[in-house]
Amino acid sequence: MTRDLIIIGGACAGYTAAIYAARANLKPLVVSGSQAGGQLMLTSDVENYPGFPEGILGPELMINMRKQAERFGAEFVDADVEKVDFSKRPFKVWSSGIQYEANAVIIATGASARWLGVNGEEKLRGKGVSACATCDGFFFKGKELAVVGGGDSAAEAALFLTKFASKVTIIHRKGEMRASKIMQERIRKNGKISFIWDTEVTEILGENGVTGARIKNVNTGVTLDFKCNGIFVAIGHEPNTRFLKGAIQLDEKGYVSVKKHTMTSVDGVFAAGDVVDHRYRQAVTAAADGCRAAIDAEKWLDEKGLV
Repeated sequence: MTRDLIIIGGACAGYTAAIYAARANLKPLVVSGSQAGGQLMLTSDVENYPGFPEGILGPELMINMRKQAERFGAEFVDADVEKVDFSKRPFKVWSSGIQYEANAVIIATGASARWLGVNGEEKLRGKGVSACATCDGFFFKGKELAVVGGGDSAAEAALFLTKFASKVTIIHRKGEMRASKIMQERIRKNGKISFIWDTEVTEILGENGVTGARIKNVNTGVTLDFKCNGIFVAIGHEPNTRFLKGAIQLDEKGYVSVKKHTMTSVDGVFAAGDVVDHRYRQAVTAAADGCRAAIDAEKWLDEKGLV
């Protein structure tokens, strides 16, 4: 059976694409992944998504989006995609050993934050540990925070957090930042930002919320406990595109390249959300991208006489 559209990925971009595609009677199959819902499943309160003046829980928002897509006829498979073949139509997608075919594909697999992999980190995600300053900074008004990292992402996070926090400490395992010069100048001029150099976080402390971090000097080996109310991990993101290598064009960081609107290097394959966007990485921008991709796919299928 050859479908009109397969959507790979199940979070803001994929679910929104599914809503629009299903309403256009494309009967999309959404291969949503084994961890459907994306990073918002790890987020407690979402207060910056339009339409929810009191905020909404990240998992609840994802569940509602999925239900909305299902209401219009989208079909879901909660499994990962192992490989694809975009060399000719119909395009082929394999998941859990099953081959699916479609005349158009939307890739919306997102990007995953790189985590430290230390004790306490996973337990306290959403309870003081975050990888998104713009998402969660608001919840730390008047608090003392730590940012782990040394690149532009860490510098940007630290600067943003000073709008809310009483103090922000950047913890970096090197003796100097690798952020751009202009970002380094900005953080050094900000009186709320301080630095702990040559140091790595070995454990995140706290039970129901972050109380601090156990840190170790990489040169001396000296370990001590650093008190703070929240820890923002800013060591980069990795696009979920390993299964796409060789199938479509990726940029030097592994993100999907788009040439016109949401079209990728393969005619009939579209991309949306954080798998393309390494600048904004917001739920609302991913949803907007999903809308654009679904409309682009619908128009393309119509122009090709495939629907």
